[in-house]
Amino acid sequence: MTESGKPLKVAVLGCGSVGSQVVRLLVEQAADLGARVGVPVELAGVAVRRLDAAREVEVPEGLLTTDAEGLVARDDVDLVVEVIGGIEPARSLILSALEHGASVVTANKALLAEDGPTLFEAAAKAGRDLYYEAAVAGAIPILRPLRESLAGDKVTRVLGIVNGTTNFILDKMDSSGAGFADALEEAQELGYAEADPTADVEGFDAAAKAAILASLAFHTRVTASDVHREGITEVSAADVASATEMGCVVKLLAICELREQPGGDEAVSVRVHPAMIPRSHPLASVREAYNAVFVESEAAGQLMFYGPGAGGAPTASAVLGDLVTVARNRREGVTGAGESAYADRAVLPMGEARTRYHVAIDVDDRAGVLATVATAFAEHGVSIRTVHQEGRDDDAQLVVVSHEATDAQLRATVEHLQQMDIVREVSSVMRVEGGAE
Repeated sequence: MTESGKPLKVAVLGCGSVGSQVVRLLVEQAADLGARVGVPVELAGVAVRRLDAAREVEVPEGLLTTDAEGLVARDDVDLVVEVIGGIEPARSLILSALEHGASVVTANKALLAEDGPTLFEAAAKAGRDLYYEAAVAGAIPILRPLRESLAGDKVTRVLGIVNGTTNFILDKMDSSGAGFADALEEAQELGYAEADPTADVEGFDAAAKAAILASLAFHTRVTASDVHREGITEVSAADVASATEMGCVVKLLAICELREQPGGDEAVSVRVHPAMIPRSHPLASVREAYNAVFVESEAAGQLMFYGPGAGGAPTASAVLGDLVTVARNRREGVTGAGESAYADRAVLPMGEARTRYHVAIDVDDRAGVLATVATAFAEHGVSIRTVHQEGRDDDAQLVVVSHEATDAQLRATVEHLQQMDIVREVSSVMRVEGGAE
């Protein structure tokens, strides 16, 4: 417990779009934050790479420093906010802060997904808090509900749109019929996509967030390397049009599931990829750069969390929420919930994940083709749910939607189709999620 009335001092690492908003809120709302915590909350310093760089907010005089290592090691710093991102020097700075007795609030999804256990172990050893609500879905409160509100329940599935850039692009493709390149260009012009959008459009950002969600939901250590990842660069206007014909929309989904294995044990499946979902599903209505996470649990049933998933002020809101909680804990001399990995479930490879496929196949337009294609599905243990055929001059297109099967079975089916003489091209393959079997 801190001395009665003694201010809690906060160091901020980074003063970019998020860090500058954290600094602004700490200064502008100092009185309210102090009232909520129970003691004054003071900004101790802000670490930056360059003192003369242009910034969105004015940092109080004398608080800027390029010595991040010295700042986190100061004896008077009670809490460190890390919003610089990346792996290093963020990891070393967080570990140093914990070692020197400070609690930590971070928004660093990449670091948590790659090396979270090291950070959690350091926090437990130091008897300090490590909070990270802002690491997933910006302002949306999703990690604390998984960690605390649903702690007495059993979460079975988490289905999320957790990257605003890709959701904006796919939404524009759906609403305007634009191709991927044109929708990406618009996203960049509006500031929703970076000049180098690789982390977003190739699914790296969403995969890191999926690892964090799965770890919390299923009490199992999941890293980004455990997550099957596919981006949206191969999604075509034709794929989006096919989804529309089916009454669906295409979204980049983070999918975290518990799967019962043949022996009765449960394993974890975690994947990120584009998928068709019915327009009746709550996630289908998530437009532009917004995020949403759909949670299914045994007792609570279905829950939906929705809001802005990025941006300086929304993300800073999540950071400040954690800061207040950690500051209260610090004042009382306690810590909150740490890592929960007791279940230690196996993480399934993608081939064992169960899903459905939408497959568009260009074939010769002659008798017996449909039966031959159906036989190929049956040979790999995949049942066909629906099939639609459109004839053209001398060829036809079959659109097949399968029942649920393992991804390995479905991939083997597609490979088989590609080798058949009657098949001219498998023109589109996309998973289907979120509907009744």
